[in-house]
Amino acid sequence: MNKLVSSGLGAVQSAKMGFRKVSHVIFDMDGLLLDTETLYTKVTQAILDEYGDGQTYTWEVKTSLMGLQREEVANRLVKLYNLPLTPEEYMDLTLEHIRLLMADCQKMPGAEKLVRHLHDNRIPIALATSSSTESVEVKTAKHQDLFKLFHHKVMGSSDPEVKNGKPAPDIFLVAAKRFPDNPSPENCLVFEDAPNGVKAARSAGMQVVMVPDENITDDLKQGATVVLKSLEDIKLEDFGLPPLPA
Repeated sequence: MNKLVSSGLGAVQSAKMGFRKVSHVIFDMDGLLLDTETLYTKVTQAILDEYGDGQTYTWEVKTSLMGLQREEVANRLVKLYNLPLTPEEYMDLTLEHIRLLMADCQKMPGAEKLVRHLHDNRIPIALATSSSTESVEVKTAKHQDLFKLFHHKVMGSSDPEVKNGKPAPDIFLVAAKRFPDNPSPENCLVFEDAPNGVKAARSAGMQVVMVPDENITDDLKQGATVVLKSLEDIKLEDFGLPPLPA
């Protein structure tokens, strides 16, 4: 399949012949539906300020970790920055900071309109996030009207069926099979922001719409079916879904 990339305005440049019709949609959460990635940077840097001898949480490190399960993130950060913490202690500290910072996280542009549109048109939708159940509860507490619209939610860091985190395909395959009609992967469309999430979706045999952070370089967008600047730019009709209202 051709890699389809958006222009600076977010419009699809390539011909629609590269798309497949789908029947089900699976969403990532952090950095895609909720504006949490900047908050995660603050959380990690706060821990490094206290335990990491003034080291800096760089964009390069952050990019490599986006989409991974919390255990893998903790293991890598403790080792990389030589922190005087166990991975378990790091995760506990992270959760403490999340409770303080994440409760007020905001929705990303276009997120609510897109999710509600799909739900209203009876398109089955699911959430597939690498976050833990506790973390998701904190981040979605003020957005329950939106997140209750999902048929089901898969929390990769807490779900025993998700054996391997992104970029492995496990989380998206688990999310697909939990729809009542158990659609084949090729009938599922994934929305992601992270390179590891794109790899996971493609490994699962699914098309994937990528809405990356503006700092992510082009080489890390490889494999996405289409790359957009915002969820507001999605042309659902390219995938055989009801188009968003103007």
